[in-house]
Amino acid sequence: MGALEAPAQRLSEAQRLLRHRGPDDFGLVTFTMAGGTLALGHTRLSIIDLTPGGHQPMDSHDGRYTIVFNGEIYNYRELRQELRAMGHCFRTESDTEVLLACWAQWGAACLVRLIGMFAFVLFDHEGQTLTLARDAFGIKPLFYSSGPDSMVFASELPALLALRAEPASLNTQRAYDYLIHGVPDTGGDTFVQGVFHVPPAHWIRVDLRNPGRLTPERWWNPSIAQTSTLSFASAAEAVRELFLDSVKLHLRSDVPLGLALSGGVDSSAIACAIRHLEPKMDLHTFSFIGEEGSTSEEPWIDVINRATNAISHKVKVGAAELERSLTDLVQTQGEPFGGTAMFAQYCIFKEARKSGITVVLEGQGGDELLGGYDGYPGQMMLSYFERVEWCKMIMFGRQWKQWPDRDSLNPWRAFIGQLLPDKGYNLGNAILGRSPVPGWIQASSLRQWSVSVRPIRPTKTSKAKGRRLMETLLQSLTVTGLPHLLRYSDRNAMKFSIESRVPFLTLPLAELVLSLPEHYLVSQDGETKSVFRAAMRGLVPDAVLDRRNKVGFDTPMRQWMSGSILAEMQDGKQFNHQDSLIHLPKLKSRLETVFNSQEPFDWQTWRIYNLMAWQHQLQIY
Repeated sequence: MGALEAPAQRLSEAQRLLRHRGPDDFGLVTFTMAGGTLALGHTRLSIIDLTPGGHQPMDSHDGRYTIVFNGEIYNYRELRQELRAMGHCFRTESDTEVLLACWAQWGAACLVRLIGMFAFVLFDHEGQTLTLARDAFGIKPLFYSSGPDSMVFASELPALLALRAEPASLNTQRAYDYLIHGVPDTGGDTFVQGVFHVPPAHWIRVDLRNPGRLTPERWWNPSIAQTSTLSFASAAEAVRELFLDSVKLHLRSDVPLGLALSGGVDSSAIACAIRHLEPKMDLHTFSFIGEEGSTSEEPWIDVINRATNAISHKVKVGAAELERSLTDLVQTQGEPFGGTAMFAQYCIFKEARKSGITVVLEGQGGDELLGGYDGYPGQMMLSYFERVEWCKMIMFGRQWKQWPDRDSLNPWRAFIGQLLPDKGYNLGNAILGRSPVPGWIQASSLRQWSVSVRPIRPTKTSKAKGRRLMETLLQSLTVTGLPHLLRYSDRNAMKFSIESRVPFLTLPLAELVLSLPEHYLVSQDGETKSVFRAAMRGLVPDAVLDRRNKVGFDTPMRQWMSGSILAEMQDGKQFNHQDSLIHLPKLKSRLETVFNSQEPFDWQTWRIYNLMAWQHQLQIY
């Protein structure tokens, strides 16, 4: 949390709003400069070095730099050893002190050396500059907003809004994309006009004597070219080695830790890796168990708990618990979100806190990095097409459908969708009479927005020809898919003062995977995460590695939500305002058909509720 020219009462309120993220300690420092006042505030969740030595804001040894830092640098011991050999001295066991020394030694070039998750703001007293930086995948959040005379930044949106003097107004483009396409957030902008994220893998330097326009700069530019010459077996061995190294680093903690176990390949691999690395460690797993058989992963969870001799914690909740927690869930997230499947995750972290756990490892990022989900059939077929490997393309389309729950026509639909330009896609839907704009959207403002039938998708580049899977994975890792999933995890975990860690997301592992042949990830016969499954043979039970379906932290939310949400929407308190995006009378008419069971409750109804409830909570219109 920080600000230029924010009055004391706003600083105090912003820090109060962040205490759940750091209940163990807090600090606030101010600096008077020729142009005004800089304030840096911090609330600390003690994970590494529990002594007062880890207090923030923290100064460098020579006093040149002051930092506020959110996250963990897992390879801080190795970096500290390297820096000591260069003459640096250390007074604490804190990774924050190592981060300061890294910046003093290498400047922004140090960022690619860091294995961890981070969002930090660093004040250079000598250069009179402020640097905002965020990790490569956006695991940790960093919001900012600037005006002619001030700049504010914070880890969460409500805290940042408390720092701003002006009232908040809705970013109608972001709200439109969310309501129509279900896209919660992409790129640098947020649901609030004039408030931005520092994008993943970016940093911003502000000259405090002449701030000017704030322009994020990319500090990580991975290649998706196929540069690896490893055989499939050698690639699997390299993936195994880097994955085990990552899990080992992610186990560094001075407080108790556990694992969110869903029963799928990714979280199961982490559980088995932990037991392989730490045979005698008490391994606590936390799992959501759905009430309905079709959504329950309990048999697979039990397989892993037995294999690892884990201490199992199972969470079983129903509609009544969701109804009691829904308002808090909306408040916890701080921004509209895609659906309430993350309520399962919310319950997992709540149970972990009750059990005395402060750090929880998760399998987030495995699907986006390794070619999971449905195997991205459209992108795979387009790559085969562009490489003029048409026989392989046809064979892939035929074999892909052999897996459970796969429509035989879906890869061909996806392939055509990849080929068809956006304008042609929209024109075709217009001819078919499919309007992208519901009647309850304010038509008078449509020309202000980018309106499309097609959900937001990555822009294809000629450099990625024949590598469309890797192009999509990289976009999903840093722009379109994973960042909002990481946001859900971060807010749910920090609500209960828990640090969530994601071992799949390290630069060494990502750069190796992105350099491999695409069919190492999604095989010719449609097997997802193929090289990773091979890498885990002998470590993870074959029964789990050979699974052909995945449910994960899924819940019967559609049945759970309709009653309580519809009742609250009928109450109508969220609708008593002027809205720049939504024509409220027409929306109420549309919802009446759902209230009267003339139309089913759907996920767009949920998004309408979520957006309105969030606006009502934060008074954003």
